[in-house]
Amino acid sequence: MMRQYELVERVKRYNPSTDEALLNRAYVYAMMAHGNQKRASGDLFFGHPLEVAAILTDLKLDDATIAAAVLHDTVEDTQATLEEINKSFGPQIGALVDGLTKIKRLDLVSKRAAQGENFRKLLLAIADDVRVLLVKLADRLHNMRTLQFMPPEKRQRIAEETLDIYAPLAGRMGIQEMREELEDLSFHNLDPEAYEAISRHLHEVTTKSEKLVDEIERTLTAKLHAQGIEATVTGRQKRPYSIWRKMERKSVSFEQLSDIFGFRVIVGTVDECYRALGVVHTSWPMIPGRYKDYISTPKGNDYRSLHTTVIGPSRQRVELQIRTVAMDEVAEYGVAAHALYKEGVNDNSRLAVESRAYQWLRRTIDLLAEGDNPEEFLEHTKLELFHDQVFCFTPKARLIALPRGATPIDFAYAVHTDVGNTAVGCKINGRMSPLLTELQNGDEVEIIRAEGQTPPAAWESLVVTGKARASIRRATRAAVRQQYTGLGTQILERAFERAKRAYSHEKLKGALPRLARLSIEDVLAAVGRGEMFSGDVVRAVYPDYKEERRAGLLDGSMASQPAARPDGAGETVTEGIPIRGLSDNLTVRFAPEGGAVPGDRIVGILTPGEGVTIYPIQSASLADFDNEPDRWIDVRWDFEAEPQRYPARIKLQSINEPGSLAQITQVIADHEGNIDNITMKRRTQDFTDVTIDLGVWDLKHLNAIIAELRAKRTISRVDRVTG
Repeated sequence: MMRQYELVERVKRYNPSTDEALLNRAYVYAMMAHGNQKRASGDLFFGHPLEVAAILTDLKLDDATIAAAVLHDTVEDTQATLEEINKSFGPQIGALVDGLTKIKRLDLVSKRAAQGENFRKLLLAIADDVRVLLVKLADRLHNMRTLQFMPPEKRQRIAEETLDIYAPLAGRMGIQEMREELEDLSFHNLDPEAYEAISRHLHEVTTKSEKLVDEIERTLTAKLHAQGIEATVTGRQKRPYSIWRKMERKSVSFEQLSDIFGFRVIVGTVDECYRALGVVHTSWPMIPGRYKDYISTPKGNDYRSLHTTVIGPSRQRVELQIRTVAMDEVAEYGVAAHALYKEGVNDNSRLAVESRAYQWLRRTIDLLAEGDNPEEFLEHTKLELFHDQVFCFTPKARLIALPRGATPIDFAYAVHTDVGNTAVGCKINGRMSPLLTELQNGDEVEIIRAEGQTPPAAWESLVVTGKARASIRRATRAAVRQQYTGLGTQILERAFERAKRAYSHEKLKGALPRLARLSIEDVLAAVGRGEMFSGDVVRAVYPDYKEERRAGLLDGSMASQPAARPDGAGETVTEGIPIRGLSDNLTVRFAPEGGAVPGDRIVGILTPGEGVTIYPIQSASLADFDNEPDRWIDVRWDFEAEPQRYPARIKLQSINEPGSLAQITQVIADHEGNIDNITMKRRTQDFTDVTIDLGVWDLKHLNAIIAELRAKRTISRVDRVTG
């Protein structure tokens, strides 16, 4: 475990004026707070925050960040409080520790929705100060280095989360060394056999190519020196996960890879970068299509460098990156490389301007305001994290950076949401092209628009940027909502006309509080979807309106609702049923197996969100609700109401002979019963089971029909079904 003086010495190597007293206080406070706590490895827990701090000293971060790293687990895992941290170390360090404490529980989430919501919290926690992210990444890196002590299932989950979120996030923040180590550690835990196989091959290749690497370094250094360019040339073997990903992407074997090694050329100035490139290209043949200029067009994470691939002195491919010392520092340390923190200045608005990577982070956080659910947010952010970039231009030469594989649709939404929503075609480099064309570096894209256009819902599955996907989804929802709003308007206009009351948006606006809606559009859409009854809206606008809602229902005012059928078992029949004991806002149904008729003793069973189902008291189905007395409602028939038919079901056994069904239906017709449904099933060669759903006036009417059916010679048995 690192000692107190060792931590101070690590910081003093890059910051001689470090506040030693602050670091010493943080060390002692955290050590006392954690006491004898142990990690899964059996080591003292206090060693973990020290290792996190050590990782951040490699990034050359300021005193406040190092102190926060030492303290970052105290509030979460010990008796220490945030008030104590603020009092002992000041509000700046307190805010960093608080941000890290809030996201401490982000680890080890497995459910997609929970992971998405937690990732929202992570980005919000680092929105105000990117140093929170740097400590979090260092914390994850040390946890990955000691992952072997965790149970296998937990190890798998942590490695997947690291590879999905934290490694790409480190990459987008420009911290490439950390990204590569996180990827390799995740790869090692997720597929140890593949990791070991590639590592073994790499070791063999390195052993064989050691002299070749030295030769290229010496040759290139000498050629540059001859042209007056002082440069540092270093060969670098690619990492196992990088090679694995390339093998998977290109479907090639390890032996088919020709660019296992890369060389980095570090020079003094931007001018020397281009001069060094000229020396390389005049010395060895360049491979077409492999030259990229990230100096004139930096990546979104501030990365700047010249990339090229040539055929080297031994006829092998040689990848080269040419950049200045400052560019190299940004390439390795990303947002941590900015002198802002080294100067001890805490001004995040300056950082947002200075760092394109942090600007990307803020743009990502802007998605939070769009109302996407957690799963969509996580999906969109992953899209942004995983793709390399292509750079395209508008006709006015505005640069648009997009993920590789992006289409003109993605381009249109990157320019502006309205441009994407109204896009109907495009020109790429002056030529008409399909909107699904994959864009290439340097393409000039002109979007052809048509006002009033709505993006097809199918576009959502064809775009590759999170912004485009979210915008298309919102536009599609808005279009559907507009359709429901139009339907709701028609329904309400007819309802108010029947009520002989005036309708206007102004009157409806005044009733919004009574309808518990925020806008007129919300009311119209709810009526159009059938979520709100038109009669409720009339009564909200005109509280003195007394007409029963069933009047509107029976004449079809609720166009989006199923027609009321008081004579259909299980159908929604609403408040038109003459039943007392129910509130006006409850939907009423009859028992799905047999219904109920006046004359039956009845009970209501309440189902939240669905309404009340009326059962005859003898129904066997009521036993299902014996343990839920709160759902039972005391109801009774209103015999003063106008007569109407009610649902009932009978079963009978009929002899198989010509005319038997005719006799059954004739009895029902003679008694003015109404058959809603009839099913027949051959029981034996001589008998058929018949089930009939019918509508009757009341229990007396039903019993009269049953009695006459029993009297028929062709019918052996008749019973009423009560469920």
